[in-house]
Amino acid sequence: MAVMTYAQAAALALAEAMRADPNVVALGEDLGRGGVFGQYRGLQQEFGGGRVIDTPISEANIMGAAVGMALAGLRPVVEMRVIDFALCAIDEIINQAAKNRFMFGGQGRVPLVARLPIGIWSASAAQHSQSLEAWFAHIPGLVVVTPATPQDNYSLLKAALRSGDPVVYMEHKELWGSEGEVDRDARIELGSARTARAGKDLTVVTWSRAVQPCLDAAEALAGQGVSAEVIDLRSLWPWDREAVLASARRTGRLLVVHEAVQAAGFGAEVVATVAEALAIPVRRVGAPRIPVGYSRPLEDVSRLSVEKIVHAAKSLF
Repeated sequence: MAVMTYAQAAALALAEAMRADPNVVALGEDLGRGGVFGQYRGLQQEFGGGRVIDTPISEANIMGAAVGMALAGLRPVVEMRVIDFALCAIDEIINQAAKNRFMFGGQGRVPLVARLPIGIWSASAAQHSQSLEAWFAHIPGLVVVTPATPQDNYSLLKAALRSGDPVVYMEHKELWGSEGEVDRDARIELGSARTARAGKDLTVVTWSRAVQPCLDAAEALAGQGVSAEVIDLRSLWPWDREAVLASARRTGRLLVVHEAVQAAGFGAEVVATVAEALAIPVRRVGAPRIPVGYSRPLEDVSRLSVEKIVHAAKSLF
């Protein structure tokens, strides 16, 4: 295994997919210079401007072109820079990509991967720091993926590229430089959660950048005699109900933690599913329903913290 960053892992996965399949292409703004976060570094130099395509600044145009490419037999990777900008392409994602297979009886497929980086981006304020994964998990026809580690960013991007359906692929804006070991032979299926830490007293379900503060909180809780199991969903649709229910059944308590606004967040879906099946104590932790502030004190109001997670966990006992 090699140690690499989250960005390098994604670039490697895409490069390998492009070498294996000439129908895999990438399009978006600034890909020729490696992308905003270096997630395309070196790819245009290897594959040329015909397969790693620099586009005008028009998200609707970019996504619309990608939907057409996919219907014509290509497998496009669509770069939206950040999820906030992808809102300009919402019609193409939701009304075109997501619905085509259903509306035309399976005659057309849209096997594209839309990279929509989510999450707070330090000092980038309200229009560059949103976590909107629940929007897309709500839409029939879309697969929704939220990798938290370099290994997952490598293996899940490859899984997304194998999918025959449109995948909303949500990397976190502040994970690009994080490092970890990557096993290039590891295959991870969409909809498969991982147990990031085993425990017996409490199940903590999370995803994306929230995984690390949850692990830190679990360590703090261990010092107080509470054994917390941390589950990283990795995919929000499909999500691994069986793994979550099995863990919650053993521990008897559930806490769901996400960086997105708590109101109507995807955590509510997990909590409701577990409560309906098991009738155990459940709790959520998410951001308040306010825009992310530019100043650090305001930004911190929207950020997760170990203290917030620990406090919520202890309230379940």
